[in-house]
Amino acid sequence: MTDPRPPLPLLHDDDDLVAVSKPSGEPVIAERGGPPEACLRRRLESQIGRRLWVVHRIDRDASGLVVFAGHADAHRALSLAFEHRQVVKTYVALAGGEPEKEHGTIQVALHAARRGKSRPARPGEPGRREATTEYAVQKSWRREDAAVSLLEVHPRTGRRHQIRVHLRSQGAPLLFDPLYGRGLLPPGLERAPCRRLALHALRLELPAPRGDGRLALEAPTAEDLGRLQGWLDAQWGLRTGVGAGTL
Repeated sequence: MTDPRPPLPLLHDDDDLVAVSKPSGEPVIAERGGPPEACLRRRLESQIGRRLWVVHRIDRDASGLVVFAGHADAHRALSLAFEHRQVVKTYVALAGGEPEKEHGTIQVALHAARRGKSRPARPGEPGRREATTEYAVQKSWRREDAAVSLLEVHPRTGRRHQIRVHLRSQGAPLLFDPLYGRGLLPPGLERAPCRRLALHALRLELPAPRGDGRLALEAPTAEDLGRLQGWLDAQWGLRTGVGAGTL
């Protein structure tokens, strides 16, 4: 049966590595209890006609850059690069509120929680995992007492839901986050044109699988998040003197 959806936007395609822009709402791998073909990996394999190996994942409701390996040796090399923190990751995030500082480093250890979630770990708690996220506020909007911030985010570790938990810990939970933002959405967003998790994997800089230099890959910000920024520009007041503008 022919897939009625448009082809996935390929950002890089060679024998070693395939990079694609993932739409929001599609899991990278099949979810537990769901049909095995209902995921980004299977859809992309069908589109390009060859097998792919999963290297990393982003959240189902996030959009943006995902990289797959084209063969087992490339999978091993890329997986080691992620494990050894040789990959520089850049995300775009829209958050409710404003962090206390316009840029900084969040170092909050995380712990597994119920139903696949994560939470800040308690001091000395067994099972805690160190986690580090750097951020910078690029733009900020205000409407009465409410605020929304556009952030560039660099997770230096790769813990489950790290960005989402870390930003909430700073009083700036991601907009429309169904797991970590319930009851925390700023007023005035009821008619926003985009109401999904406001997180986009923008850029990866990583070692080439064959060891010949580094690759810089980028997925332009998703159209729905762009519309949301435009709506905020029109409907909310832009706070001056903050950040460097739209990503």
